Amino acid sequence: MDDIDLAGRLVREAAGLAIRMRGEGLASERKTSNADLVSAADRAAEDQVRRTLLDARPGDGLLGEEGASTQSRNGRQWVVDPIDGTFNFLSGLASWCSAVALEVDGDLALGAVHRPALDETWLADADGTRLNGHPVERLVDRPLAECGVATFVNASDLGDATSVAVMARLLGSSATVRVSGSGTCDLADVAAGRIGLWVQADCDDWDWLPGRALVEGAGGLTEVLEHLGRRWQIAGSARAVGEAVARVREVERPG
Repeated sequence: MDDIDLAGRLVREAAGLAIRMRGEGLASERKTSNADLVSAADRAAEDQVRRTLLDARPGDGLLGEEGASTQSRNGRQWVVDPIDGTFNFLSGLASWCSAVALEVDGDLALGAVHRPALDETWLADADGTRLNGHPVERLVDRPLAECGVATFVNASDLGDATSVAVMARLLGSSATVRVSGSGTCDLADVAAGRIGLWVQADCDDWDWLPGRALVEGAGGLTEVLEHLGRRWQIAGSARAVGEAVARVREVERPG
């Protein structure tokens, strides 16, 4: 089985296990905030991915959101988010997914995402992005003012004047704003052309790399901008991303 087919298997099986466990009843634990939760399904799905990779790719490394870690012996590392959008998953909301990415010698090689609520399996590699086996259309280049923007705002961000200023400047330049609670689902929607732009700050690799692969495979652009003490990650069509980067850079530290 080649890497991209293996990636598709990993995300489908992880999501399937999570759904079965949710049906049997799940408790959750708080990680960093009341909105940042983890459940037994997160850990079990990640462990299933770990065990599958240990058998199928024994020399590869693993970095998982829930703590699974294996040192790479060959320059290849899988990045795993067993459930992106755990709050949604536990609440019965539709916007969640299972996601993996593969880095080879530090370069992003592929991404895979499975969204059970939509029965969508996304795969992206050097051959482009596919949705349920079909190539997606290349992203249409459009200005930020015509784009819906997907983002996520932590409650703590609302008390940070700098973050509020950046988001107000950027989001205020767009057509509309959407907050789904799953950054990877949002990035899949960007790759599909459903949303024009995605922006978040300080995302970990597992929250960013699988969806980044989808957007880039659909002809989109991704940028990471260090500004005012935060790392702003932006994805969309080239024009929208360029304008979003400019809006972020326009903001100076308050006071």
